[in-house]
Amino acid sequence: MQTNSTLPPQHGTYPSGVAVVIGGSGGIGKGICLALAAQGAQVALSYRSSAQAAQQTVYEIEQLGNTAEAFALELSSQEQVHTALTEIKNRYHCIHTLVFAAGADITMTFVGNIDHTEWHRTINHELNGFFHVIKTVLPMMRQTGGGSIVAITTAGLDRHPPLDILSTAPKAGIEALVRGIAREEGRYNIRANCVAPGVVDGGLFDRLKPQVKPEFIEAMKRNTALKRFGTIEEVAGVAAFLTTPAAAYVTGQHLCVDGGYSV
Repeated sequence: MQTNSTLPPQHGTYPSGVAVVIGGSGGIGKGICLALAAQGAQVALSYRSSAQAAQQTVYEIEQLGNTAEAFALELSSQEQVHTALTEIKNRYHCIHTLVFAAGADITMTFVGNIDHTEWHRTINHELNGFFHVIKTVLPMMRQTGGGSIVAITTAGLDRHPPLDILSTAPKAGIEALVRGIAREEGRYNIRANCVAPGVVDGGLFDRLKPQVKPEFIEAMKRNTALKRFGTIEEVAGVAAFLTTPAAAYVTGQHLCVDGGYSV
């Protein structure tokens, strides 16, 4: 059994190597990249089509005095995922952290109104994409002595928000995979957890706002215990914490960062 003693030498919070953030070009993903960099991690972030936004994230990390790079990734392609992550691992010698923060622009609609094409596209990008990523990264983490995996899911799994099934359904599958990883891979010093945001100002939520009525948005705010929406920094801080030695005995958890929406 591999133990923490086989990890590369540690410099500060993280061992030498890189933190990979899937979907790090904007919104919560960008916030997580910045939080990891602030804690001393070198960061490699993926993007699907937002090359300019990804490079802006790289620039901001470099302004913090740290190292970052961005790479294009089509999650639905098993071959592309394997090739890209293998190149990253070979370049840095170790992927000690994986954060999956990829999402998709979705139609806000009821279950009975979902378009078949959009359903399959969303599942393929998010759920199958996550599977492609972990199939490549798990053997790498075993080989180098362990690591931390964090998936950004949704508090909608605790309290269903009407019209949001295209977000909650793939993330339910991701959470099941995370629990399986935590249970099965702990022997290799691999931890896996989920951070489940509620409504957060910025990123994807801003793009979804035009699809719903203002009174619906206000109702969601009233339904949180704190009577406000969250910030990207609040979610990113929790995700970043779970990747550190301070959370070394935390695995298999689903942690809502939702202002009490799920209470």
